[in-house]
Amino acid sequence: MTGPATTAPAPRSATGVTTPTRAPVVTGLGVVAPTGIGTEEHWRSVLAGRSGIGPITLFDPSPYPVRLAGQVPGFSAKDRVPSRLIQQTDRWTHLGLAAAEAALADAGVVPAELPEYELAVVTASSSGGTEFGQHEMENLYQHAPDWVGAYQSIAWFYAATTGQISIRHGLRGPCGVLCTEQAGGLDALGQARRLIRTGAKLVMTGGTDASLCPYGLTAQLTTGHLTTVPDPARAYLPFDADASGYLPGEGGALLVVEDADAAEARGAARIWGRVLGYAAAFDPPPDSPRGPVLARTVRAALADAGLEPADVDVVFADALGVAEADRAEAAALTEVFGPRGVPVTAPKTLTGRLYGGGAALDAATALLALRDQTVPHTAGPTAPAPGYEIDLVLGEPRPAELRTALVVARGHGGFNAALLLGHRDN
Repeated sequence: MTGPATTAPAPRSATGVTTPTRAPVVTGLGVVAPTGIGTEEHWRSVLAGRSGIGPITLFDPSPYPVRLAGQVPGFSAKDRVPSRLIQQTDRWTHLGLAAAEAALADAGVVPAELPEYELAVVTASSSGGTEFGQHEMENLYQHAPDWVGAYQSIAWFYAATTGQISIRHGLRGPCGVLCTEQAGGLDALGQARRLIRTGAKLVMTGGTDASLCPYGLTAQLTTGHLTTVPDPARAYLPFDADASGYLPGEGGALLVVEDADAAEARGAARIWGRVLGYAAAFDPPPDSPRGPVLARTVRAALADAGLEPADVDVVFADALGVAEADRAEAAALTEVFGPRGVPVTAPKTLTGRLYGGGAALDAATALLALRDQTVPHTAGPTAPAPGYEIDLVLGEPRPAELRTALVVARGHGGFNAALLLGHRDN
């Protein structure tokens, strides 16, 4: 099954720039995740079912009911980030800077050789610089206002990673940040496509997160959706009868998305895939008679890409791990694709939910699946719960002919997003 290589023509931009009709291409990936630092290390872990979930070591979790999380192994900011920036920014930004550096290297891009105002940055953020903010609040409440460092004013800010990437690499085109929790990575990719349609040639996009500190974990606990199961192998089990919630994690992925013609003109060495379609919507409040909008969001993304449900070869699920939410997602996928109509996977059981970095990592993993024609399995669950009519890939990876992948994401508070990615030859 193949999808089209083009998208519907976009409206002419307000600046008069002629908008492209070819689907944007992904030319670079940078992964910094609990499953490994580096794209190939992450992918090896995913295929092996090697989990990055373990006891929290970044702080003492003993006073908290959740003591497990996905932590990026062996990450040292001093080895990857200029020393002056370490003091000025949060760990979330350190991870983002490392991922951006890797993505540019993977794409073979030297920003100084390209028109700087045609190079953009759009990232996703969930909570901003949580750990940095916690330390500065401790200084305020335990001491006095003059103990609070000047960099608190920028390090916590949601756009800090976007800004630091833009400054460090001279990407002076349109810059922004999307704050839609777990859906943010897909929303950032959707915005990257909009920017390319209105004249940008290259967009650094995706997201990272790092909320594993007492302040961050306390905030996450307020949702009531985190699992307190102490066994790492049985804690995060989306779509399973024993699902009890999810585990948090840190890290994510950044992607280089380019105008297809511009990528060809500069001689891009590799095309990971194409951004075919995108849509976003918002669930009604819990007391509304209207239901969830995920099925409608998926259909809108399909229409945007000019595809039919039968053109989708794999779905990377949101997979919250909360029974009610899992049931709603399974019902939405069944409504669109039919009972067991498409393979469904959720590799995030190996990392935990990464908030602003989660959907971007799913998108990167989907591109790897398209490259290797393999659907990664969902580690942990043993079978879909009764009534979930989805073809959940379990046990081991499944070889398959993959041309188009759908990534879906939902963020706390009602955010929904769907992104369709195509094989590089689509």
